[in-house]
Amino acid sequence: MGKTEIAQDTYLVGIGVSPGIAIGEICLLSRQARVMEWQIEDFEVEEEIERFTLALEQAKVQLRQVKENVSSKPHLREHLYILDTHLLILEDNLLVQQTIAEIKKQINAEGALKRTLTKLRQMFDSIEDEYLRERRSDVDAIGDRLQRILAGEYDRDLGEIGKRSLLAAHDLSPADTMQIDKENVLGFITDSGGRTSHTAILARSLEIPAVVGLETVTAIAENRTPAIIDGTTGVVILNPSAETFKEYLQRKQTFEYRERDLLGNRELPARTRDHFTVTLRGNLEATSEVQAALKYGVEGVGLYRTEFLYMNRESPPCEEEQAAAYGQMLKEMAPHSVTIRTLDLGGDKVVSDMCVESEVNPAMGLRAIRFSLKEVELFKTQLRAILRASIHGNVRIMLPMISGVAEIRACKKLLHQVQEDLSREGVPFAENIPIGIMVETPSAILIAPLLAREVDYFSIGTNDLIQYCLAVDRGNEHVAYLYEPMHPAILRALKAACDAARDADIDISICGEMAAEPLYALVLLGLGFNELSMNPSCVPRVKQVIRQLRRQDGEVLLERLMLLPTGKEIAACIEQEMRTLLPDIFDLAMI
Repeated sequence: MGKTEIAQDTYLVGIGVSPGIAIGEICLLSRQARVMEWQIEDFEVEEEIERFTLALEQAKVQLRQVKENVSSKPHLREHLYILDTHLLILEDNLLVQQTIAEIKKQINAEGALKRTLTKLRQMFDSIEDEYLRERRSDVDAIGDRLQRILAGEYDRDLGEIGKRSLLAAHDLSPADTMQIDKENVLGFITDSGGRTSHTAILARSLEIPAVVGLETVTAIAENRTPAIIDGTTGVVILNPSAETFKEYLQRKQTFEYRERDLLGNRELPARTRDHFTVTLRGNLEATSEVQAALKYGVEGVGLYRTEFLYMNRESPPCEEEQAAAYGQMLKEMAPHSVTIRTLDLGGDKVVSDMCVESEVNPAMGLRAIRFSLKEVELFKTQLRAILRASIHGNVRIMLPMISGVAEIRACKKLLHQVQEDLSREGVPFAENIPIGIMVETPSAILIAPLLAREVDYFSIGTNDLIQYCLAVDRGNEHVAYLYEPMHPAILRALKAACDAARDADIDISICGEMAAEPLYALVLLGLGFNELSMNPSCVPRVKQVIRQLRRQDGEVLLERLMLLPTGKEIAACIEQEMRTLLPDIFDLAMI
């Protein structure tokens, strides 16, 4: 049964993951293998295991070939670690042994792999942290590749795609995305995917517009369907009218002019018109991201997610490996500081054979600093590595999910022990490394003045703070509407943290998604945040907004907002204020 004719100006809304506007014709890429499951005879088991093993080896060959091809592309070379991650997944004990175990139950290789992938997806879906939850897409990409190999399906070379195409697919793996030729592919759209997937990160590195999470685009669109992709707003328009085409062509020209202007200001400080300076840092997971981050004008790393060193492996990284990774990050980011978050793992965060026991409520279980204080030797190894790396640059240590003073003191005691050990061994390290905490639990807000006496800085993890304060799982579609960053409770929580930091004369930053939203810049200025950390590509736009605002206006706005009773009223008031103060920016962005 064929697809129905597409009506003119058919609007679809997904998640804009790479800004910009692309106009062209759809090139539909079908990559999903049809997976069938059936019972096999006992004598066929070894043959199916061999088919699966050969598929693993063929997948490795394919990825190594992609890696070799990408090595010659400077703008993608820094992302080769993603392919290394996929190669590690192909050797993951859980993936390989679980699939073989399913085959031994007399299930064909395709069906056995499907069962294993379903279990892995369920594990990732239980993760609270959106960034880590999106790592499921890497497992999906490997699973799809293996299923295509088992099915004997031909992988269409993305280099074959015609000029000025808009690539549409159910999903694109990072390996697919790395092979995109910018001369031919102007942008891409997918049914699945999220804002922090590796494919989304690559789209931003390629600097092509991309919208993901459209759900049904491949079911609606056809090859050569005219379309417009707006990667800034997440809007996709199929079969646009002449009027719509003209409107978006003008928007495209305006956007590209502004982007050139923004990058031209990367050396300028993020200083308000009334001379309040905000430090804009980047959230990074690997050294390979540093050069791209510096291009956007970041002033250091506000959140280095160390747990990615621990993922997709059977045993934790040794002290040498960690010290080398941290040291390289510090060298490349010098003289700017790097805030290393200690292991934010356990409970709902999956790391192969290192997983702790399954918990009834992992979001509130043995995770983050609780996990580290239980696994003391693992924690001390990481602290030793950080201290050894500290001689290479300006480092800060950040402790995640702190809920009380006792946890901070326990961490400091362990750090002191590690320092004494290194001193006895004659191993050099920097003295007086700043120690800070992530404020992301209601208890931390309630005792913020007590916590502020114990540390050198606060960093607000707004993603978790909002979920815990409002008792909302934003991954649950039934209650996601309650996830309101500007809920009165959240506004008061942020103010309480800022007041405590100011009274204790310590710095306070935000490293959650709220920091990257230009619409909230004036409120954050009014609250008194002097550091913001975000995806590096968001830095130029946030800086542009900050440089046109006055902190004093933020303080006045905050007084008005504190009198409003609902999140919707607060959000509407903020939007109106920003439209009034910066109409050229926010009228265009909010259409």
